[in-house]
Amino acid sequence: MIPNVLSIAGSDPSGGAGMQADIKAISANGAFAMAAITALTVQNTRGVRDICLVSPSFVHGQIQAVFDDIHVHAVKIGMIANAEIAHAVAEALAGQDIPIVLDPVMIAKGGASLLDLSAVAVVREALLPMATVLTPNLLEAAHLLGTEVATTRPDMEMQGRALLALGSAAVLVKGGHLTGDDCPDCLVTADSCVWFESARIATRKTHGTGCTLSSALAAQIAHMRDLPAAAAAAKSYVTAAIAQADDLNVGSGHGPTHHFASFYIPSEETRS
Repeated sequence: MIPNVLSIAGSDPSGGAGMQADIKAISANGAFAMAAITALTVQNTRGVRDICLVSPSFVHGQIQAVFDDIHVHAVKIGMIANAEIAHAVAEALAGQDIPIVLDPVMIAKGGASLLDLSAVAVVREALLPMATVLTPNLLEAAHLLGTEVATTRPDMEMQGRALLALGSAAVLVKGGHLTGDDCPDCLVTADSCVWFESARIATRKTHGTGCTLSSALAAQIAHMRDLPAAAAAAKSYVTAAIAQADDLNVGSGHGPTHHFASFYIPSEETRS
């Protein structure tokens, strides 16, 4: 059976992040992707220029319409934007007994804010306790906790445990912002801490990596894999997508990862 995964997120017209990345990642990981749009953005690989928010009632309606008709096996939550939309998403998902991957999207790759300060408390209090797994990068983890950004592995684990205390069942702290040759991720649960390792890949094409990882994770969980195995598969997928990103020629800024790298067959021109 092919599982169905619903992404609740903003749209990126350049295709590298947001809903477009979610749909690609979910599909590449063997699930059927569905979408509830929270915001329209004007952006490309060089940055975000403008944001148009969808009304909270319309966001709620999109989610409800999907659940009224389709068996949803997992949900990924990405860009929420403001407190009103966060409340609408929480209300729409209340009572749904399905895995939820919460990616606390706060800052775009180019530095633009994607979450109002007023919404941070709502994410912490209403959405985070609903999450099967929270997937913050180091900047987002520090922002949610109101503390300094982690700079070491022990700091990552400590912040993961502090976030776990806020109510999510698990926290996957992403270490891509650490300095050094490695990009470790740390999966913290009530009784364990599992590390996932990968070498740092020298490329600017990392636009949408957080969206891509959380969506891949939701798809892997929807396949009924246990959380450590799902996290390992999602990280392996994202690492390969980054490693093959230079095959793409998209934009002059932070380019996208290659979501479908494993499905592409090089043309004769590419081989030569």
